[in-house]
Amino acid sequence: EIVQGLLEIQHLTEKNLYSQRRQLHSEHRGLKQELFHRHKEAQQCCRPHNLPLLRAAQQREMEAMEQQIREEQRMMDEKIVLELDQKVIDQQSTLEKAGVSGFYITTNPQELTLQMNLLELIRKLQQKEAEAEKKFS
Repeated sequence: EIVQGLLEIQHLTEKNLYSQRRQLHSEHRGLKQELFHRHKEAQQCCRPHNLPLLRAAQQREMEAMEQQIREEQRMMDEKIVLELDQKVIDQQSTLEKAGVSGFYITTNPQELTLQMNLLELIRKLQQKEAEAEKKFS
C-alpha cells in the first residue's frame, strides 16, 4: 500500500511539473508572437530610410528576449530536477521508516538503481498477490 501511495504521489508530481513547464512554454510562445506583431507594425509605420536602423534594434530586442526565455526555461528545468530529487528522498525516507529492507536516503546512482529494482519487484509481487486473490474470490 505504501509503494502504491508513493507511486500515485510521484505521478501527480510529474503531471504537475509537466503542466508547469508546458504553461511556461505557452507563455513564451505568446510573448514571441506579441513581439513579432509589434515589430511588424513598427516596420509598416517606419519611413524607408529608417528601416535598417529599426530592424537592427528589433533584432537586438528579439535576441534579448530569446536569451531571457532560455534562462527562464533553464531555471524551470533546474526547479523540476530539484523537486524530483526531493521526491526521491521523501520516498526513500518513507520506505526506510516503514522498515522496508534496502531503503535509506542516498544519491549514489548504483544504490538508486538497486532501490528502483527492489520497488519494481515489490510491485510485481503485489500484482501477483492481487491476481491470486481474484482467482480465489
